[in-house]
Amino acid sequence: MSWTDFSDAVLNFSNYAQLLPLFRDTLLAGAILGLVGGLIGTFVMMRDLAFAVHGIAELSFAGAAFALLIGADVIFGSLVGSVLAALLLGVMGVRAREKNSVIGVIMPFGLGLGILFLSLYEGRSANKFGLLTGQIVSVDTTQLSVLAGTALVVIAGLVLIWRPLTFASVDPDIATARGVPVRTLSLVFMFLLGIAVALSIQVVGALLVLALLITPAAAALQVTVAPRMVVLLSVAFAMVSTVGGIMLALGGRIPISPYVTTLSFLIYVVCKVVGTWRRKRGWSVRSETAAA
Repeated sequence: MSWTDFSDAVLNFSNYAQLLPLFRDTLLAGAILGLVGGLIGTFVMMRDLAFAVHGIAELSFAGAAFALLIGADVIFGSLVGSVLAALLLGVMGVRAREKNSVIGVIMPFGLGLGILFLSLYEGRSANKFGLLTGQIVSVDTTQLSVLAGTALVVIAGLVLIWRPLTFASVDPDIATARGVPVRTLSLVFMFLLGIAVALSIQVVGALLVLALLITPAAAALQVTVAPRMVVLLSVAFAMVSTVGGIMLALGGRIPISPYVTTLSFLIYVVCKVVGTWRRKRGWSVRSETAAA
């Protein structure tokens, strides 16, 4: 492949002005998913559940693949797989040392099931590929309404349990001693996380879901320790990654996920450099004191 062919496939804005208005619903969907990913990603980092997100994504992929095989709604199949995996992890992986082993068992099982279902599927190969890399460009008004309603459930759930969940995430032992229902909060959060994973898979696919639920929050933590700023920056980074990735993808012929993941990675690298520079100058100490 020549450089010209590569550039035409990756970035080609010759008809961009005509294409952009046609994908208004897709851009709105990306903004909604960025908001959800940025919000829930802060708790994922706080509770050290990055590995769990990947495990949930594998069973979500299996659920979507099974739905594709039997002709059911792929989004619903993905949602069922995610929620079941999240609740299973919430019930079985109570202790931190048990959590990773449970996830390690679930991940290959879910991936194997997904590959089995895709192997049995005899339809278009693009449908198989979309489960792994995302396919949000075809969102219509009805799908956008369902997506927005589901995202609203996640956001409302997080708002309702925000304070006790933060307490339980920072110090679960003291929270338990104070009478906070730590186990119940963990199950509720895992349920919300399962929904968020299923929604995020529509953008970046099952294999790259970490870029939407982990990287923005991880980037925010590199430059600040103030809780509110972490949340705001995480949401901002996630929305820039999703909406920016979709806008860049409209000018190319490849899936959206490489653009989203690349933007997310670049944001993290910039934040890492800025955070390192701040720590060398002793700014992190003053920030931690102010946050306390």
